[in-house]
Amino acid sequence: MDEKHAGRLVGSITSFDAHVGLGTVDLDDGRRVPFHCAEIVDGTRHIEVGTRVSCDVRSKFQRPEAFGLVSL
Repeated sequence: MDEKHAGRLVGSITSFDAHVGLGTVDLDDGRRVPFHCAEIVDGTRHIEVGTRVSCDVRSKFQRPEAFGLVSL
């Protein structure tokens, strides 16, 4: 992983519903975290299941959510 992604969490997209814009990422640390398509950094609002990503996790509406998703 390059320096740009150092310190960020890494995982794989395990589900994504383009119609509603919601998905999940399974992090390498064992957590499954939801995300909204607006958090995909490249602006496409779409990501394929199986894509490896780096992201951060924050609390939103009192639950963890992935944000700043970047395809690796």
